[in-house]
Amino acid sequence: MIRDDAEALRTAAELAEEFRPGASGRDARRELPRAELDRLTDTGLLAVTVPAEHGGADVSAVTLAEVFRLLASADASLAQIPQSHFAYVNVLRQQGSPEQRAFFFAEVLGGRRFGNAQSEAGTRHLQDIRTRLVAADDGSYRLTGVKNYSTGALFADWIPVLARADDDLLHVAYVPADAPGLTVTDDWDGMGQRTTASGTVELADVVVPAAHVVPHHLTFTGPQLHGALAQLLHAAIDAGIAAGALAEAADFVTTRSRPWFESGYETAAEDPLLIQRFGELALRHRAADALLATAARAVDAARGDLDDDSAAEASIAVAAAKAYTGSAALEIADALFEVSGTRAALDGLNLHRHWRDARTHTLHDPARWKIQHLGRYVLNGTRPPRHGLL
Repeated sequence: MIRDDAEALRTAAELAEEFRPGASGRDARRELPRAELDRLTDTGLLAVTVPAEHGGADVSAVTLAEVFRLLASADASLAQIPQSHFAYVNVLRQQGSPEQRAFFFAEVLGGRRFGNAQSEAGTRHLQDIRTRLVAADDGSYRLTGVKNYSTGALFADWIPVLARADDDLLHVAYVPADAPGLTVTDDWDGMGQRTTASGTVELADVVVPAAHVVPHHLTFTGPQLHGALAQLLHAAIDAGIAAGALAEAADFVTTRSRPWFESGYETAAEDPLLIQRFGELALRHRAADALLATAARAVDAARGDLDDDSAAEASIAVAAAKAYTGSAALEIADALFEVSGTRAALDGLNLHRHWRDARTHTLHDPARWKIQHLGRYVLNGTRPPRHGLL
């Protein structure tokens, strides 16, 4: 059990250093990080957002964002896997009944993991959810559909499934990973975040008791932080990728790069043009971390006094962080090659994993819409819409 924020941060920092040495090899071999994820779970870190009244550490958003940033700086795939776990712990926190909270929070404290079965391919748009949750005569439900990009499902004990009920409203059904009719296929073949096992979940008339169904649609009927918290963790992953790429670039230049012959210096690290570029990249990195921390503080402030204004400010702060950290991760991961030289392009070094991870992860949702909402908020005072991506 992790008892407080300080212990959560210490644990995350220790795990990041433990996971870092093997990250490149796991990526190159597409080796799923089962042992590492078990290690992460065993520390109690996946239970740190369980409310205090249920025995959890109930850490702040500031702490949770930093946990994800640290983990992603070491292994962006490994950090991505529990993102949905925390999102669906939060769903229970917001809309779960007292009985559901007691049961599922005990599961999380006991080391059980949540995956996700949320997105669907081939539909009109992201919110066009076609998986159906049909009420049965005995009071239970039957769940049918196909989910894609189901990060964490392969490693999960419970798979939260986003579905529409007979009234067409969104619900989350928490389904045991070994439920009859549920199949998880590891068919993810993305160029980046290769070891997240973000594959396909098929649901064929899966029986779900009513006690395991949560009315997620109610989350968006009033001020909410569900989207802000989920997006905050995505921003933290991008900030972590930026940090990892910058650290690897600095290590490479100081240990392997040759100076350009015109510089007149003995080492590449003395080249004033390289020093200038590293200063620029460090500025991007620091700005990304600062915006992430500002966004996390806004989420914590809104939690303490939630209304339309505080929820909007939190969502806007997170949108700013997400847009900026994504671009920073891409720029720094690309600049790694610019500052390191030709040798850095050798496939065996696998330095391109940082860019591949950043490019893949930043496709999750478009930054251009974050910037649209920022502009509308600043210019016209228009609050961002209530949905799970803001």
